[in-house]
Amino acid sequence: MSGIIIKTPEQIAGIKNAGKVLAELYSELKKYIKPGINTLQIDSYADRFIKKRGGIPTFKTVPGYRHATCVAINNEVVHGIPRKDKVIKRGDIVSVDCGVTLDGFIGDSTVTFTMAGATAETKKLVQITKECLELGIAECFPGKRIGDIGAAIQSHAESNGFSVVTEYVGHGTGIMLHEEPAIPHYGNRNEGVELVEGMVLAIEPMINQGSSRTRVQKDGWTVVTLDGMLSCQFEHTVAVTSEGPQILTKI
Repeated sequence: MSGIIIKTPEQIAGIKNAGKVLAELYSELKKYIKPGINTLQIDSYADRFIKKRGGIPTFKTVPGYRHATCVAINNEVVHGIPRKDKVIKRGDIVSVDCGVTLDGFIGDSTVTFTMAGATAETKKLVQITKECLELGIAECFPGKRIGDIGAAIQSHAESNGFSVVTEYVGHGTGIMLHEEPAIPHYGNRNEGVELVEGMVLAIEPMINQGSSRTRVQKDGWTVVTLDGMLSCQFEHTVAVTSEGPQILTKI
């Protein structure tokens, strides 16, 4: 348990307040994101929305990063830098990853939006990724282990013909953006750190249509699939409680 910050009920309530701002942001982005807008416009919208509600865009506090969001389109896996020249098109999938700091507490989540015209295979990837997150969250009971989360995600993804990105993992969060423990989205049951009441975890499976392998583009941030096939991500911040998992980044 070394290095893991166990949160009090009061701290969890503070994280949930930050998470509520994120949930409201994604509700608005669902209406805002459409073909023809660029990813820098999405970032500016999120930045304004968070500040209007008294929050701080957490990602802007990450050394070397100056945006409120990471926006990944199609074959981009994570850490997509918002750009004016990256324009959304019909049939795209768009993952928006964002963090909010409110009164010193942090919520972190990701939603993938599906544009009209997406193929049936694309929609299947999005649905299975969402289910992978739900299955991972369902493991978050005291006495379970980190490996149980990864095993649930990996099994569901692979049984549906998809692969799990292994280079990037989930993490503890809430007081700092990235805390212990690391949460792989693959693994074996009954292995890894034991979950205890008061842990707050960011679970964020990245599921690929093809190979799990990735590479980083020349900008030093944007991660893409090596084979150019689609990638999808969903994320929630989740508290481990005696009553079971409590999702802190939904309304």
